[in-house]
Amino acid sequence: MARPREFSEDDVLAAAREQFLTGGYAGTSVDALTTATGLSRSSLYGAFGDKHDLFLQTLDEYRHAKTAEMRGELRGPNGTAYARLGAHVRRFAADIAADVERKGCLMAKSAAELAASDPDVAEKVSEMLHSMRDELRASVVDAQAEGSLDADADPGQLANMLLAVLRGLLALGKGGMDPEAITGAAAQALALLPGRASGVITNHG
Repeated sequence: MARPREFSEDDVLAAAREQFLTGGYAGTSVDALTTATGLSRSSLYGAFGDKHDLFLQTLDEYRHAKTAEMRGELRGPNGTAYARLGAHVRRFAADIAADVERKGCLMAKSAAELAASDPDVAEKVSEMLHSMRDELRASVVDAQAEGSLDADADPGQLANMLLAVLRGLLALGKGGMDPEAITGAAAQALALLPGRASGVITNHG
């Protein structure tokens, strides 16, 4: 009879995620993963497979967590869809500006390091980008329905633009741009949305 696991899979994935985020894939050894997770090599391999398998699982865990966080902010019960969209973009920018260690995003780091050579990683990155784009598009559609955004604008194209802004803000943060430049770029992107309702998306309420 197999012995029950004496560890939390979520805790192990979270610890592995932080290790990969800090060291990258190539820079993270199995020894570093055993230290970070507190598991022996045999336990790590038995539960999660090899280093590559574990890495893909951390990417899945990261994508699901970030998508759920994004969905909660964009579809929450408070305020209008337009206000929630603005709050999400501002919060995203503020988090990047506050990331003094420049850890950035695991998906962005993985894309830069491995997506061109690792089809599995490329697929995970693509899945996250599509998930983000779908959430933004749904938010834009809701804002159009409530009359806050131009109903004639293409919601898919607006979602693509907003996604490009969000991912670009990450690049600015990793490049060491001033926090004011990052938050200012986010505010300017919001101001350019078509059919902006005065005072709705630019305030912090």
